[in-house]
Amino acid sequence: MSLLLTPVIASSVQAQPEPQDVGEWTVAVSKDGKGCFLTREFDRAGDTTLLLGIDTDGTNHLTLLNANWSIRPKDRLKLTFRLSKGAYPGHFAIGLMSDGKPGFVTSFEPQFPTYFANSRTLEINRGDVPVERLNLDGSGAAIVALRRCVETQRSRPVAAIRDKPRTDDIPKDPFAPSSKRKRRQ
Repeated sequence: MSLLLTPVIASSVQAQPEPQDVGEWTVAVSKDGKGCFLTREFDRAGDTTLLLGIDTDGTNHLTLLNANWSIRPKDRLKLTFRLSKGAYPGHFAIGLMSDGKPGFVTSFEPQFPTYFANSRTLEINRGDVPVERLNLDGSGAAIVALRRCVETQRSRPVAAIRDKPRTDDIPKDPFAPSSKRKRRQ
């Protein structure tokens, strides 16, 4: 009997791995389990945090946070993102708040993580105003670990709600007056 339980326990542990440090970067499974992200804190005024996430469907999202910024959630921004070998001028981003830190999030085409991995720096400007200049040293190895994490999440069997058995306590119409609610048959 213990032989049957061992693989289940092992696969559960593998399904939700602990965050992995790759140099100054950390790779972890997203809270919703639908992808992974890498994070790096930059020691500067406001402690800039960079997060790059890739979902199992291949979409990506870049988030930057800084305690000193005055961005409000849902603010619409046009920023220029410049990597070592290319730029995204006038790129759309939206304001957000995460763990009490304001910032913004945006997404790019599927090749962006590769461009990110091959770049030494990421510069972000709002028109003529510099927003941030970040050193991306070690991002190549971090992106390799990030893609491996996403593949692990993609290959995990996901139990959908529709596959779970229904319980008898859910009425056919939960919004009907109490005298007219009927149990599912």
